[in-house]
Amino acid sequence: MTAIKEYPFDLSDLQKQPNDTGDTKPLTVTVSAQATDPQPNTLVPTADFATRAATPDGKRKVSIMADESSKDRENLPSERNGRVSTSAEGPSRRKSNLHNAMAAEMDTSWDRPAHIEGRYKKYSTTSSVYSKKALSQQSEHVERSWWYACCQKCHQEDSGIPSWEPPNWQKICPYPLCPSYRQFAQTLSVFIIGILVWLIVWIVMGNTVAPGGQLFMLVVLTIAAHFGGWLMVKITTLPALIGMLIVGIVMKNIGFVNFDTDYLHVCSYIRKIALTIILTRAGMDLDPHAMKKFFFTVIKLALVPWIFECILCSVMANLLLDLPWDWAFLLGSIVAAVSPAVIVPCLFRLRSKGYGVSKGIPTLVLAVSGIDDAASVAVFGIVSGVMFSNSSLTMNIIQGPLSVIGGIFFGVLCGYLAKYVPERNDSFLVPLRVLLLLTGGLVSVLGSEEIGWGGAGPLAVIAFAFVACKNWSELGWEIEDNPVATAFEIFWMFFEPMLFSITGAQVVISELPIRLVLIASGILATCVILRAIVTSLSAVRSNLNTKEKIFVGLSWMAKATVQAALGPVALDEVRKIVGLNPSELAVLEGYAEVIITVCIMSIVITAPIGAIIITLTGPRLLSKTTKPPVLEGWRRSHRPSIRDISIIDEEEVAERDAEGNEQQSPPTTPVPPAAFSTPTPITVQPNHRT
Repeated sequence: MTAIKEYPFDLSDLQKQPNDTGDTKPLTVTVSAQATDPQPNTLVPTADFATRAATPDGKRKVSIMADESSKDRENLPSERNGRVSTSAEGPSRRKSNLHNAMAAEMDTSWDRPAHIEGRYKKYSTTSSVYSKKALSQQSEHVERSWWYACCQKCHQEDSGIPSWEPPNWQKICPYPLCPSYRQFAQTLSVFIIGILVWLIVWIVMGNTVAPGGQLFMLVVLTIAAHFGGWLMVKITTLPALIGMLIVGIVMKNIGFVNFDTDYLHVCSYIRKIALTIILTRAGMDLDPHAMKKFFFTVIKLALVPWIFECILCSVMANLLLDLPWDWAFLLGSIVAAVSPAVIVPCLFRLRSKGYGVSKGIPTLVLAVSGIDDAASVAVFGIVSGVMFSNSSLTMNIIQGPLSVIGGIFFGVLCGYLAKYVPERNDSFLVPLRVLLLLTGGLVSVLGSEEIGWGGAGPLAVIAFAFVACKNWSELGWEIEDNPVATAFEIFWMFFEPMLFSITGAQVVISELPIRLVLIASGILATCVILRAIVTSLSAVRSNLNTKEKIFVGLSWMAKATVQAALGPVALDEVRKIVGLNPSELAVLEGYAEVIITVCIMSIVITAPIGAIIITLTGPRLLSKTTKPPVLEGWRRSHRPSIRDISIIDEEEVAERDAEGNEQQSPPTTPVPPAAFSTPTPITVQPNHRT
């Protein structure tokens, strides 16, 4: 047990300072000593002191509390054990060293030899560097093997405090074949929590959560899709959505997934929520400064290639797939959209290396993709509203322009409302803005479909997100560091596996006609190639050179998110129609299934090819800056964490407090030592045996 003792100790050999009477008094030092230590009087001063004040009894008291100047020394190796002390495990705090002494007594690793720079290079199992350094030094040739590289890709570095590991963990689970103990324990904790939650929901909801139930299928499908996407990224670096889509197709064709009518209705609402998140992110990706500076260039690059591909796909679908003109234009409006989910990660890697930054090509591509998605969703809503509406032809013709104007007006109005509500200094500003943007988008999408104006809702969502983001940037938030955008990134992490897995679960490979697959592949290849050429030609009279124009044309060939969200919508609308005889209903369902098949094929074909082309052609076609930009804020990673969202900006508060302290602190002038009344603490620790 550790006790607090006072020892009269003369520190005159360290620093002699006369008091008011001119003589030097011995100092009384309060130290922490162990009762079992045979040398309790052996003292190791570990903190400096600048000023001391005399106590009433004539002695100087020195506290064991660490002051601000000793924080940096807490992270230095201690002489008593030759390794980093336990106080370096986290942020510095005003904490007594008595706590560290007790922690050292309880930690058996303190008695081990030095393992960081020791003579025999021994490694403690409590150190995260043990597995990597020991394995590399013992067998360096292993790191050059293919299985080591494969396993290394599946692990991520531990951040923060080094991972604690139980004894013999490396013998049982060697690195990198197995994860670190921290990753293993975290995964096990999540698994146990998931099992407990599943049991609770099973007790409450009954058989639908039991194995074989509909909700059980949906949850397992989502989890499997998430794992499939993670595996796709780790092994191939291709977009995760490809793995999610493949998992949905596989689980449907092995007979695991078979949703009934009720859960097909649930899946349709999942797609609408995912569509809202997609459109909100597209609106927040639009940089208002870039839009203002290059407005006509962005509009030209966004709409001219989109219109060309939409018309080309519609004509080819009518001639080759025997689709009526309304169904052909419905298919063309979906296929013409590009996918930010594929483009953003690839541009992130290029921008982090400095490619294309000098001319703002990543920003240009993101802005154009957002407008491209807005055009696709708006036209799809207008065409589907005309096709499945019971109104007259005149009303359907008028409804199109009114949907565009009404949707944009509603979105701009909500965007300016978000500038003043909530108040800018509210403690809960971030969650309130997130919920306001999410609920407003859902009401726009679901409400516009309910009243029969399907084209207005998507435009309202994009306008709402864009105007709100613009107003928030004027109030102090940076476009590149927006916590609301981070929140929608996290929402997308949950809905992405659900969207692509349930979309892939609608494909039955044995029922696919070979003729449809071949013709659809030809249509997609033709549309992608010709669109790339038209996009490069549309970039004429811009500040881009020939290579950069070619890259811009190639970067917009990937398709994924809009196709997954809108592809099955037509089939849902057909199933809502009542009063049709079975033959007419079968014909309409056939058209809708053709659209689903083409959309899924567009994802499977163009998403991986587009990601590969962007990654390979970027370094060859784009100019590289000498100093790559330092990426800060929510865009520093395309896989953010919940920790990225904070209700209060801690850095801003810390900077404000520091400025206030500097203003309140008096100017530094020479003052006699006796003028200070508060002694500077000094940390004195007993010497432990090694």
